[in-house]
Amino acid sequence: MQRWKNIRIRKRHRWLVIPFLVIVIGLAVARQYLTWRDENDPEKDAFQKIRQRGFLIALTDKNSLNYFIYRGEPMGFQLNLLHSFADYLDVPLKVIASDDISKLYYYLDMNVGDILAFNLPVTGEGKRLMHFSETLGETRFVLVQRRTPAKNNTRTVKFIKSPTEFENDTVYMQRNMFNRPVLAHFLRKAGRNLTLVEDSRKNSVELLRMVAEGKIDYAICDENLAMVIKHAFPILDDETVITGFYNYGWAVAKPSASLLRQINEWITQIKKNKELKHTYLSYYDNPAIPGYYSNDYFSLRSRKISPFDDLIRKQSKVISWDWRLLASLIYEESNFHLGVISSRRASGLMQLMPETADKFGMNPNSSPAQQLAAGVKFLKWLDNQLSSGITDPKERISFILGAYNVGIGRVLAAREKAAKYGKDPSKWNNNVGYYLTRKSIKNPDPPDSADLSSPTGAGRFVEDILERYQDYRNNIPE
Repeated sequence: MQRWKNIRIRKRHRWLVIPFLVIVIGLAVARQYLTWRDENDPEKDAFQKIRQRGFLIALTDKNSLNYFIYRGEPMGFQLNLLHSFADYLDVPLKVIASDDISKLYYYLDMNVGDILAFNLPVTGEGKRLMHFSETLGETRFVLVQRRTPAKNNTRTVKFIKSPTEFENDTVYMQRNMFNRPVLAHFLRKAGRNLTLVEDSRKNSVELLRMVAEGKIDYAICDENLAMVIKHAFPILDDETVITGFYNYGWAVAKPSASLLRQINEWITQIKKNKELKHTYLSYYDNPAIPGYYSNDYFSLRSRKISPFDDLIRKQSKVISWDWRLLASLIYEESNFHLGVISSRRASGLMQLMPETADKFGMNPNSSPAQQLAAGVKFLKWLDNQLSSGITDPKERISFILGAYNVGIGRVLAAREKAAKYGKDPSKWNNNVGYYLTRKSIKNPDPPDSADLSSPTGAGRFVEDILERYQDYRNNIPE
């Protein structure tokens, strides 16, 4: 009888298991469907959002050779790669930068940005938070210290060859929440004899400079950066390796599968055509780079853009512009070089045509201050010619810059044409800026499917200035 009861119980449990399995399978299928739907939903997928928005938002740091300003030009290993990827997508690029990596990850998680674009260690912990791209390279962490004690340093600073040699020492590194897993073995070996300070306000270059100057004794950074920095500061040593090699790449949030596919296809392309190798060598194996660190117009050393910063600040107040926006326009026109005369006889720091220069009080003998004053008077005059209907300050700046490039008459004509074909005459991108490039076409009305995201002529001029302005804002204090 007991055996019979057991059989009945097992049969009864079997009928309970079958519905349970059906429910589990159903939930798994539903989850897969929801994931697929999210990744293919234009409202949720990151790649579709970029297309709808019209530009790519990249999150990077100002650390090392990733992103900086040199003599007015935005440069950097990551910046070059980002421009390449933006060109691959055929969209403009906007960069948001911070030395606080946790803040950048927060921006990614909150969908403020599309990509985390710096040398992110590819780890299991990181994969639980986001999708990693194909690898862009590999490196390892090293301890950076002085070869000899700094001058006027009365303390005895031990030269460390192994993590076990620390004796209640403090080691600094730029704060990066993704580095901890890579450093775990090193920290276990060092034990309680080491205090690791992760600084969110200073990037790795600043910390290595402090080691060279004797303000701190030890810092950790990736080896490829240390190899460049030690040429700028020969007192530094980077021979003590503290981790094995790790792969690094970019990352995107979940769900962003189609954007990740675009990134990986682009990485495959730049590896195949050697663009990635060339970009890397142009920063990490370029003998000219260490010389940047002694230049006053290198943003990782000082906060200057040009020799005329003070004059630019003064003149920017006349038109109530951020001085870095005016500086971006001047760089576009003359690269801050005095005496430049174009093939069309434009001259001065702001490249005014002869009749315009004469109208606003500039001649070939004018000082830099007079040249800038004339250019700003011209900008103010252009502003006064524009309709009061352009009320958005950002839009108005685009119109002024466009008129500066092609003339106020062409811009006003393009506004009329935009209104005629149902576009907004008070908006620049994909509206008035578009019609400046359609002058010779009998029917300039673009079809609904037309891609207006790649401006030319005046549109490109405006976009370049505004993009560089954003780079200046990221790297140069107001």
